[in-house]
Amino acid sequence: MGQNPMSPLDGAAFGHVSPAALLFLCAAAFLAGAVDAIVGGGGLIQLPAMIMIMPGGSLIYSLATNKIVGAVGTSAAVCTYARKTTMDWAAIVRMSAATFPAAVAGASCASALPAGVLSVVVLVSLVLIVGYTLSKPDLGVADAPRFERRTQLVVMVLGGAAIGFWDGLGPPGTGSLLVFLLVGLMGYSFLGASATSKVVNVATNAGALVFFIPAGKVLWGLGLLMAVSNLAGGVTGASLAVRRGTAFVRRVFIAVVGTLIISVGIKFLV
Repeated sequence: MGQNPMSPLDGAAFGHVSPAALLFLCAAAFLAGAVDAIVGGGGLIQLPAMIMIMPGGSLIYSLATNKIVGAVGTSAAVCTYARKTTMDWAAIVRMSAATFPAAVAGASCASALPAGVLSVVVLVSLVLIVGYTLSKPDLGVADAPRFERRTQLVVMVLGGAAIGFWDGLGPPGTGSLLVFLLVGLMGYSFLGASATSKVVNVATNAGALVFFIPAGKVLWGLGLLMAVSNLAGGVTGASLAVRRGTAFVRRVFIAVVGTLIISVGIKFLV
């Protein structure tokens, strides 16, 4: 006899979710992977979906498992971008090296800071980001470096470390913050920034997992199934971004950040 679609799956590795809930989470992971590959912000879809189901019965399991899913899907997007666009690997490696330990530190502090504080910080940041982007129609249309090489690397390392710490804490929006750092401050095009941010995001996810895996917070069965879905979405999204170009990525960026503002704003008010 087939299993009731509402009955929990056996085993703690799946967080005791039902088959129906598992299908819902895999669908959310695919969509999140596609959005994240284009411009970041996939956590806006994936993490709330996991919180809605609450696998394992505690928020920390969703935060930890979300990192496994994101790491796999983002890695797939990196491979697609690397094949189809030019990437500054020297700068990317330095920026990633800074984000990794910062994300470890952020993950270790994930349960220590009040959620209300994080909500205020991210809400104000996102409002400023989308306002600045809308006020400059030519922002990110083409690469226009604003610093000489050595200064560029320093800014990328420091900015990457700050965003890596933020990602370790767990809130959504890391990919969008990375894209804006590279576009608004460094002068990257939106397409180039999106490609670079994917590599850096792999490092932030890996850094958070250095804390979460030994702590036993990752639901491996659920995470791996969602990761396959996220991977498929990541490849789809990256291919679409490369094919449609910078103008398309800019539009998606504004839409994602705007949705993040609404989501965080509602959460803060409630």
